[in-house]
Amino acid sequence: MALHVTKSGFLSLLQDYGRYGYQHTGLTHSGPLDEHAFLWANRLLGNDYNAAQIEISYGVFAAEFTEETVIALCGADLNASINSQNISPWQTYNVCKGDVINFVKPKFGLRCYLAIKGGFKIDKTLSSVATVMREKLGGLKGDGAKLAAGDTLTYEKFPPQQITTVAKQYIPHYKQEVTLRFVPNSTIASAGVDALQALQAQQFTVSQKIDRMAYRLSGSPIESGLAGIVSQGVSAGSIQLPKDGQPIVLMKDCQTMGGYPLLGCVSALDLALLAQAAPGVKVGFKAVDVDRLEAELLTHKKFFNTQL
Repeated sequence: MALHVTKSGFLSLLQDYGRYGYQHTGLTHSGPLDEHAFLWANRLLGNDYNAAQIEISYGVFAAEFTEETVIALCGADLNASINSQNISPWQTYNVCKGDVINFVKPKFGLRCYLAIKGGFKIDKTLSSVATVMREKLGGLKGDGAKLAAGDTLTYEKFPPQQITTVAKQYIPHYKQEVTLRFVPNSTIASAGVDALQALQAQQFTVSQKIDRMAYRLSGSPIESGLAGIVSQGVSAGSIQLPKDGQPIVLMKDCQTMGGYPLLGCVSALDLALLAQAAPGVKVGFKAVDVDRLEAELLTHKKFFNTQL
């Protein structure tokens, strides 16, 4: 039983929860940009939180099922359909042999997650199937390649099941304005108190320069007393301040070391909202106590039975 890809889209990648335990070797942990949507898709199907899915960015993806199974869609509304019948994200669907699923273009958000009952059966590379194109790791063949027309993804056959949906209070609204909570950086690598105040005093705009590695924002330049720092470890959520004064928020495929002054680190939960923000969306920042964000993250991980 397999899913045959007939249209690969702009960027469709196999992702599981991520490749953890290798950052000391210079490898990013990767995984879904919108962790919230990814985890809900697996939860709706009763899958392990780490089960592999397809992260479909911007749409133009189509595939055919060779056997019946159950799927879930979560995340952006990419104007999807099954056999030309429109479907919406944040719920499960029963599919039959020969059914065709098609994604057109974003109505709301940027990235949708296609999960399948039991997960796609993909060989792991360094304990994960997470696709990192820059590092040529993971994915269908282990070489970091994005999905292409003609690719075949194996899955188990499952009979129809009762439809399940995500409760409305857990479904995010992808708006034209996003506020990102962050923990300010107070180390020697900090961009400074004035820079932190300037970060929170304005709204920035998501630029055209966005990818799985980082989101570059544009606004009034922020001045810093530091031209650079001794390179140190960075992680997803780090807010860097390059010489041009335009903040960069690192995403799941970010490098493991960086030499720009740091403004802080965005909440891991809020990164999901940024990952669904298209160019032109307004972004604000709000400093929050680290204890509050850690408590929220702990509750989140327990709810989805992820590793702590």
